[in-house]
Amino acid sequence: MIKVNVCEAKTNLSRLLAKVEAGEEVVIARRGTPVVRMVRVRKRGKRQFGSMKGRIKLDDSFFDPLPEEELAAWEGN
Repeated sequence: MIKVNVCEAKTNLSRLLAKVEAGEEVVIARRGTPVVRMVRVRKRGKRQFGSMKGRIKLDDSFFDPLPEEELAAWEGN
């Protein structure tokens, strides 16, 4: 882990980003107190269609037509 102060981080941001991209952790401190921890962003896995099947249950009435007054409210009437 690399620890730097705010001034050093501003001066060497590109170098610090390269270290983070390489997998190192960088902590930026203000007056000796850690404020920010920079870590590499993990790539999100590709979501697969249908992966939530069986985990979410909709009430049977979900697809019923809305009452007229609620439909009017949604349409701004």
